Amino acid sequence: MIDLHVLARLIHVLALVHWIGGVAMVTLVILPQMRTLPAAERIATFERIEGRFGLQAKLSTLLAGLSGLSMLWLTGGWGLYLLVSFWWLHLMTLVWAIFSLVLFVLEPLVLHRWFHARAARDPEGTFALVLRLHRVLLALSALAIAGAVQGAHGGL
Repeated sequence: MIDLHVLARLIHVLALVHWIGGVAMVTLVILPQMRTLPAAERIATFERIEGRFGLQAKLSTLLAGLSGLSMLWLTGGWGLYLLVSFWWLHLMTLVWAIFSLVLFVLEPLVLHRWFHARAARDPEGTFALVLRLHRVLLALSALAIAGAVQGAHGGL
């Protein structure tokens, strides 16, 4: 018999490894390397890379959210949101909500056009802002993951 909680946790971890691992690759490797390209080439290069990873990120973010929701439902864990000691659960949910909002709502409706318009005016500043935002989101993601691992094993 399949333990649904174990299956949900397995899907959750795999989705997070793919999603946040991809964010780490973009933030720590691809974007810094793109600084060596002429400003005019950065946007096209960034969009090619983002386009290839965008659908994958949406899928892994969706799987992370659904599996996280499943674990909360299966364990009756909703009350954990009322406990300060489960700060990592709040942070994990916040990080997921930010990424989901960006990937599913803001990017297709607003950010794509805004990015192009701003990059046309100030390519260096736009690129620096994109890199800064990626770094902040990666740091928050890493903190949420670290807290979740510690919290799930009784460390906090």
